[in-house]
Amino acid sequence: MRFDLSDLRLFLNVVEAGSITHGAERTHLAIAAASTRIRNMEAALGTALLNRQRQGIQPTPVGRTLAHHARMLLQQAERMHGDLAQYAEGIKGQVRLLSNTNALTEFLPEPLSDFLASHPQVNIDLEERLSDEIVAAVAEGTADVGIVAGTVEVAGLEVLPFRVDRFVLVVATNHSLSTAKQISFAEVLDFDFVGLDRASALQRFLSEKAERTGRRLRLRVQLRSFDAVCRLVECNVGIGVVPATTAERHAKTMSIHKIELADDWAIRKLTICVRSQADLPIYARELVRHLAAQPLSRTAGEGAESRISVRGEVG
Repeated sequence: MRFDLSDLRLFLNVVEAGSITHGAERTHLAIAAASTRIRNMEAALGTALLNRQRQGIQPTPVGRTLAHHARMLLQQAERMHGDLAQYAEGIKGQVRLLSNTNALTEFLPEPLSDFLASHPQVNIDLEERLSDEIVAAVAEGTADVGIVAGTVEVAGLEVLPFRVDRFVLVVATNHSLSTAKQISFAEVLDFDFVGLDRASALQRFLSEKAERTGRRLRLRVQLRSFDAVCRLVECNVGIGVVPATTAERHAKTMSIHKIELADDWAIRKLTICVRSQADLPIYARELVRHLAAQPLSRTAGEGAESRISVRGEVG
Protein backbone atom coordinates (compact mmCIF):
# COMPACT_ATOMS: atom_id res chain seq x y z
CA MET A 1 0.00 0.00 0.00
CA ARG A 2 1.47 3.28 -1.13
CA PHE A 3 -1.02 6.13 -0.92
CA ASP A 4 0.23 9.67 -1.33
CA LEU A 5 -1.47 12.71 0.19
CA SER A 6 -3.25 13.43 -3.09
CA ASP A 7 -4.86 9.97 -3.02
CA LEU A 8 -5.96 10.47 0.58
CA ARG A 9 -7.33 13.95 -0.11
CA LEU A 10 -9.30 12.66 -3.11
CA PHE A 11 -10.74 9.75 -1.14
CA LEU A 12 -11.74 11.99 1.78
CA ASN A 13 -13.40 14.49 -0.61
CA VAL A 14 -15.37 11.67 -2.24
CA VAL A 15 -16.56 10.31 1.12
CA GLU A 16 -17.51 13.77 2.44
CA ALA A 17 -19.26 14.75 -0.82
CA GLY A 18 -21.12 11.45 -1.05
CA SER A 19 -20.25 10.93 -4.72
CA ILE A 20 -17.21 10.41 -6.92
CA THR A 21 -18.38 13.19 -9.24
CA HIS A 22 -18.51 15.87 -6.53
CA GLY A 23 -15.38 14.52 -4.83
CA ALA A 24 -13.51 14.80 -8.14
CA GLU A 25 -14.72 18.40 -8.54
CA ARG A 26 -13.46 19.31 -5.05
CA THR A 27 -10.07 17.79 -5.90
CA HIS A 28 -10.00 19.43 -9.37
CA LEU A 29 -9.75 16.10 -11.18
CA ALA A 30 -11.65 14.60 -14.11
CA ILE A 31 -14.24 12.03 -13.02
CA ALA A 32 -12.50 9.25 -14.98
CA ALA A 33 -9.14 10.05 -13.37
CA ALA A 34 -10.70 10.10 -9.89
CA SER A 35 -12.46 6.77 -10.46
CA THR A 36 -9.23 5.19 -11.68
CA ARG A 37 -7.25 6.37 -8.65
CA ILE A 38 -9.84 5.03 -6.21
CA ARG A 39 -9.93 1.67 -8.03
CA ASN A 40 -6.15 1.55 -7.80
CA MET A 41 -6.40 2.15 -4.04
CA GLU A 42 -8.93 -0.67 -3.72
CA ALA A 43 -6.69 -2.95 -5.76
CA ALA A 44 -3.70 -2.16 -3.55
CA LEU A 45 -5.76 -2.97 -0.44
CA GLY A 46 -7.44 -5.99 -1.96
CA THR A 47 -10.87 -4.89 -0.76
CA ALA A 48 -13.63 -2.42 -1.63
CA LEU A 49 -13.52 1.03 -0.07
CA LEU A 50 -16.86 2.29 -1.39
CA ASN A 51 -20.33 0.89 -1.91
CA ARG A 52 -21.52 2.41 -5.18
CA GLN A 53 -25.28 3.03 -5.30
CA ARG A 54 -27.68 5.05 -7.45
CA GLN A 55 -28.05 7.68 -4.76
CA GLY A 56 -24.29 8.02 -4.38
CA ILE A 57 -21.56 6.22 -2.51
CA GLN A 58 -21.16 5.00 1.05
CA PRO A 59 -17.81 3.98 2.54
CA THR A 60 -17.39 0.36 3.55
CA PRO A 61 -16.07 -0.38 7.07
CA VAL A 62 -12.57 -0.41 5.57
CA GLY A 63 -13.37 2.86 3.80
CA ARG A 64 -14.51 4.50 7.05
CA THR A 65 -11.24 3.44 8.70
CA LEU A 66 -9.22 4.85 5.82
CA ALA A 67 -11.19 8.11 5.90
CA HIS A 68 -10.49 8.47 9.62
CA HIS A 69 -6.73 8.04 9.17
CA ALA A 70 -6.70 10.16 6.01
CA ARG A 71 -8.33 13.05 7.90
CA MET A 72 -5.72 12.89 10.70
CA LEU A 73 -2.79 12.63 8.28
CA LEU A 74 -3.99 15.57 6.19
CA GLN A 75 -4.56 17.70 9.30
CA GLN A 76 -1.06 16.86 10.53
CA ALA A 77 0.40 17.74 7.12
CA GLU A 78 -1.38 21.11 7.20
CA ARG A 79 -0.01 21.83 10.70
CA MET A 80 3.48 20.90 9.53
CA HIS A 81 3.27 23.26 6.55
CA GLY A 82 1.90 26.00 8.81
CA ASP A 83 4.66 25.61 11.38
CA LEU A 84 7.40 25.59 8.75
CA ALA A 85 5.89 28.60 7.00
CA GLN A 86 5.93 30.50 10.29
CA TYR A 87 9.67 29.95 10.58
CA ALA A 88 10.19 31.23 7.04
CA GLU A 89 7.93 34.26 7.33
CA GLY A 90 8.46 35.11 10.99
CA ILE A 91 6.10 33.76 13.62
CA LYS A 92 2.84 35.70 13.70
CA GLY A 93 -0.16 34.94 15.79
CA GLN A 94 -2.35 35.48 18.83
CA VAL A 95 -2.74 33.23 21.85
CA ARG A 96 -5.92 33.29 23.92
CA LEU A 97 -4.86 32.75 27.52
CA LEU A 98 -7.34 32.38 30.40
CA SER A 99 -6.20 32.65 34.02
CA ASN A 100 -7.65 32.69 37.52
CA THR A 101 -7.16 35.79 39.66
CA ASN A 102 -4.19 34.57 41.68
CA ALA A 103 -2.02 33.56 38.74
CA LEU A 104 -2.97 36.61 36.71
CA THR A 105 -2.01 39.17 39.35
CA GLU A 106 0.90 37.48 41.10
CA PHE A 107 2.71 35.24 38.65
CA LEU A 108 1.91 36.07 35.01
CA PRO A 109 3.11 39.67 34.45
CA GLU A 110 6.86 38.94 34.47
CA PRO A 111 6.95 35.74 32.38
CA LEU A 112 4.47 37.21 29.88
CA SER A 113 6.63 40.33 29.52
CA ASP A 114 9.69 38.15 28.96
CA PHE A 115 7.89 36.03 26.37
CA LEU A 116 6.50 39.00 24.43
CA ALA A 117 9.91 40.67 24.40
CA SER A 118 11.43 37.61 22.74
CA HIS A 119 8.42 37.02 20.42
CA PRO A 120 7.69 40.46 18.90
CA GLN A 121 5.13 39.11 16.39
CA VAL A 122 2.95 37.30 18.95
CA ASN A 123 0.07 38.94 20.83
CA ILE A 124 -1.74 37.56 23.87
CA ASP A 125 -5.46 37.90 24.61
CA LEU A 126 -5.60 37.50 28.40
CA GLU A 127 -8.84 37.08 30.33
CA GLU A 128 -9.61 36.36 33.97
CA ARG A 129 -12.04 33.52 34.66
CA LEU A 130 -12.94 30.99 37.35
CA SER A 131 -10.90 27.80 37.12
CA ASP A 132 -13.82 25.54 36.13
CA GLU A 133 -14.83 28.00 33.39
CA ILE A 134 -11.25 27.98 32.09
CA VAL A 135 -11.15 24.18 31.90
CA ALA A 136 -14.41 24.14 29.94
CA ALA A 137 -13.16 26.79 27.50
CA VAL A 138 -9.88 24.95 26.86
CA ALA A 139 -11.71 21.64 26.39
CA GLU A 140 -14.11 23.26 23.91
CA GLY A 141 -11.25 24.87 22.00
CA THR A 142 -12.37 28.48 22.65
CA ALA A 143 -9.15 29.12 24.58
CA ASP A 144 -5.62 27.97 23.74
CA VAL A 145 -4.06 27.88 27.21
CA GLY A 146 -5.49 28.03 30.73
CA ILE A 147 -3.97 28.53 34.17
CA VAL A 148 -6.16 27.07 36.90
CA ALA A 149 -6.19 25.97 40.52
CA GLY A 150 -4.80 22.47 40.93
CA THR A 151 -7.99 21.32 42.67
CA VAL A 152 -10.20 21.64 39.58
CA GLU A 153 -10.98 18.54 37.48
CA VAL A 154 -9.02 18.60 34.20
CA ALA A 155 -9.79 15.15 32.78
CA GLY A 156 -8.88 14.86 29.11
CA LEU A 157 -6.50 17.84 29.12
CA GLU A 158 -2.71 17.96 29.21
CA VAL A 159 -1.49 19.54 32.45
CA LEU A 160 1.84 21.07 33.47
CA PRO A 161 2.80 22.53 36.88
CA PHE A 162 2.99 26.33 37.07
CA ARG A 163 3.32 27.71 40.63
CA VAL A 164 2.36 27.02 44.23
CA ASP A 165 1.01 29.77 46.49
CA ARG A 166 -1.61 30.07 49.20
CA PHE A 167 -4.28 32.54 50.22
CA VAL A 168 -3.93 34.22 53.59
CA LEU A 169 -5.95 36.62 55.68
CA VAL A 170 -4.53 40.12 56.16
CA VAL A 171 -5.54 42.43 59.01
CA ALA A 172 -4.27 45.72 60.36
CA THR A 173 -1.61 45.41 63.06
CA ASN A 174 -4.01 46.96 65.58
CA HIS A 175 -6.92 44.68 64.63
CA SER A 176 -8.38 42.30 67.22
CA LEU A 177 -7.14 39.34 65.13
CA SER A 178 -3.59 40.65 64.81
CA THR A 179 -2.19 38.11 67.31
CA ALA A 180 -3.61 35.10 65.48
CA LYS A 181 -1.32 32.87 63.43
CA GLN A 182 -3.91 30.58 61.84
CA ILE A 183 -7.68 30.73 61.48
CA SER A 184 -10.43 29.22 59.32
CA PHE A 185 -12.43 31.27 56.82
CA ALA A 186 -15.71 30.46 58.59
CA GLU A 187 -14.40 31.96 61.85
CA VAL A 188 -13.91 35.43 60.35
CA LEU A 189 -17.21 35.87 58.50
CA ASP A 190 -18.58 38.15 61.25
CA PHE A 191 -15.91 40.76 60.42
CA ASP A 192 -16.09 43.44 57.74
CA PHE A 193 -14.16 42.62 54.55
CA VAL A 194 -12.26 44.58 51.96
CA GLY A 195 -12.66 42.65 48.70
CA LEU A 196 -12.08 42.69 45.00
CA ASP A 197 -14.53 43.91 42.38
CA ARG A 198 -17.62 41.75 41.85
CA ALA A 199 -16.32 40.65 38.44
CA SER A 200 -13.21 39.15 40.03
CA ALA A 201 -12.99 35.35 39.84
CA LEU A 202 -11.53 35.21 43.37
CA GLN A 203 -14.28 37.37 44.84
CA ARG A 204 -16.94 35.13 43.33
CA PHE A 205 -15.10 32.12 44.73
CA LEU A 206 -14.96 33.57 48.26
CA SER A 207 -18.62 34.60 48.14
CA GLU A 208 -19.56 31.04 47.19
CA LYS A 209 -17.51 29.66 50.10
CA ALA A 210 -19.28 31.98 52.53
CA GLU A 211 -22.72 31.08 51.16
CA ARG A 212 -22.02 27.37 51.64
CA THR A 213 -21.82 28.05 55.38
CA GLY A 214 -25.15 29.91 55.24
CA ARG A 215 -23.41 33.30 55.60
CA ARG A 216 -22.61 36.25 53.38
CA LEU A 217 -19.43 38.31 53.15
CA ARG A 218 -19.78 41.69 54.83
CA LEU A 219 -18.06 43.70 52.12
CA ARG A 220 -17.37 47.33 53.09
CA VAL A 221 -15.62 48.19 49.82
CA GLN A 222 -14.58 46.40 46.64
CA LEU A 223 -11.44 47.32 44.74
CA ARG A 224 -9.60 46.33 41.58
CA SER A 225 -6.27 45.08 42.93
CA PHE A 226 -4.75 43.16 45.81
CA ASP A 227 -2.46 46.13 46.45
CA ALA A 228 -5.48 48.38 47.04
CA VAL A 229 -7.02 45.74 49.31
CA CYS A 230 -3.89 45.75 51.48
CA ARG A 231 -3.86 49.56 51.69
CA LEU A 232 -7.44 49.71 53.00
CA VAL A 233 -6.83 46.79 55.35
CA GLU A 234 -3.93 48.80 56.80
CA CYS A 235 -6.40 51.63 57.43
CA ASN A 236 -8.63 49.18 59.37
CA VAL A 237 -11.52 49.42 56.91
CA GLY A 238 -11.83 45.64 57.08
CA ILE A 239 -9.92 42.39 56.65
CA GLY A 240 -8.99 40.81 53.33
CA VAL A 241 -7.98 37.58 51.62
CA VAL A 242 -4.94 37.90 49.35
CA PRO A 243 -2.15 35.63 48.04
CA ALA A 244 0.66 35.03 50.53
CA THR A 245 3.15 36.54 48.07
CA THR A 246 1.15 39.79 48.07
CA ALA A 247 0.88 39.87 51.88
CA GLU A 248 4.60 39.23 52.36
CA ARG A 249 5.55 41.94 49.88
CA HIS A 250 3.32 44.61 51.42
CA ALA A 251 4.04 43.64 55.03
CA LYS A 252 7.50 45.18 54.49
CA THR A 253 6.04 48.65 53.93
CA MET A 254 2.55 48.51 55.45
CA SER A 255 1.21 47.94 58.96
CA ILE A 256 -0.56 44.68 58.14
CA HIS A 257 -0.44 41.22 59.73
CA LYS A 258 -0.66 37.95 57.79
CA ILE A 259 -2.74 35.04 59.17
CA GLU A 260 -2.68 31.59 57.58
CA LEU A 261 -6.05 30.21 56.54
CA ALA A 262 -6.62 26.68 57.83
CA ASP A 263 -8.93 25.75 54.92
CA ASP A 264 -7.67 23.20 52.39
CA TRP A 265 -8.64 25.45 49.49
CA ALA A 266 -6.24 28.13 50.71
CA ILE A 267 -3.25 26.19 49.31
CA ARG A 268 -3.09 27.08 45.65
CA LYS A 269 -1.29 24.73 43.30
CA LEU A 270 -1.57 26.43 39.94
CA THR A 271 -1.37 24.39 36.75
CA ILE A 272 -1.23 25.06 33.02
CA CYS A 273 -3.78 23.16 30.93
CA VAL A 274 -4.13 22.69 27.17
CA ARG A 275 -6.09 20.31 24.97
CA SER A 276 -2.93 19.02 23.30
CA GLN A 277 0.46 20.68 23.05
CA ALA A 278 1.06 18.91 19.75
CA ASP A 279 -2.03 20.55 18.23
CA LEU A 280 -1.15 24.10 19.31
CA PRO A 281 0.50 26.55 16.89
CA ILE A 282 4.24 26.66 17.44
CA TYR A 283 4.13 30.09 19.15
CA ALA A 284 1.47 28.84 21.61
CA ARG A 285 3.59 25.76 22.39
CA GLU A 286 6.54 28.05 23.05
CA LEU A 287 4.40 30.12 25.45
CA VAL A 288 3.41 26.98 27.36
CA ARG A 289 7.03 25.87 27.63
CA HIS A 290 8.06 29.34 28.74
CA LEU A 291 5.42 29.54 31.48
CA ALA A 292 6.29 26.06 32.75
CA ALA A 293 10.04 26.73 32.76
CA GLN A 294 11.94 27.23 36.03
CA PRO A 295 13.37 29.61 37.07
CA LEU A 296 11.76 32.54 35.27
CA SER A 297 13.63 35.65 34.28
CA ARG A 298 12.79 38.88 36.07
CA THR A 299 13.58 41.13 33.11
CA ALA A 300 10.59 42.72 31.41
CA GLY A 301 10.89 43.66 27.74
CA GLU A 302 10.09 47.11 26.41
CA GLY A 303 6.76 47.38 24.67
CA ALA A 304 5.56 44.00 25.88
CA GLU A 305 2.58 45.20 27.88
CA SER A 306 1.00 46.94 24.89
CA ARG A 307 0.58 43.55 23.21
CA ILE A 308 -1.35 41.94 26.08
CA SER A 309 -5.09 42.45 25.73
CA VAL A 310 -6.68 41.93 29.15
CA ARG A 311 -10.42 41.33 29.49
CA GLY A 312 -12.29 41.11 32.78
CA GLU A 313 -11.36 42.61 36.12
CA VAL A 314 -7.84 41.55 36.89
CA GLY A 315 -8.18 42.16 40.60
